Amino acid sequence: MQTLTPQPPVFQKPVFSYAGFWKRFVAHIIDQIIMSVLGIIIVIPFLAMIGISLWDQDFDPSMGFIFTLITAYISIIILIVIGEWLYFALMESMKGATLGKMALGIIVTDMNGNRISFGRATGRYFGKILSGLTFTIGYIMAGFTQQKQALHDMIAGCLVINK
Repeated sequence: MQTLTPQPPVFQKPVFSYAGFWKRFVAHIIDQIIMSVLGIIIVIPFLAMIGISLWDQDFDPSMGFIFTLITAYISIIILIVIGEWLYFALMESMKGATLGKMALGIIVTDMNGNRISFGRATGRYFGKILSGLTFTIGYIMAGFTQQKQALHDMIAGCLVINK
């Protein structure tokens, strides 16, 4: 009698339809328009407050006033960066895509096609800094790599795929 030895399971790599460079680029433009509108909504009231306070008093360009303006400017930039980080990280971890990606029918997943965690989405967002610091070559890589991954996708272990 012949004994059968169990065969180890064969794991196949999932097959995905990767989102191409131009589709991702348009999604990024849509997201940046959304972020710009939200940024304007935040900045205009702040600028109005500064303008009103300048009209209330005689304009004195003292060091204290200049320091206050620089501090306010840096605070706005920090607020915008935090807002943008939360938008990208929360949307990609909770919904799988930002509004721009949703509009084009693409989602961000891990290498197995699963939804990414908030931590991974955060790493992907801040990895975009490196993609930009390489004279945007990190972004352009998405047009030439086999899995259409940009540098920040490789860093975070993510894929951007068609739904």
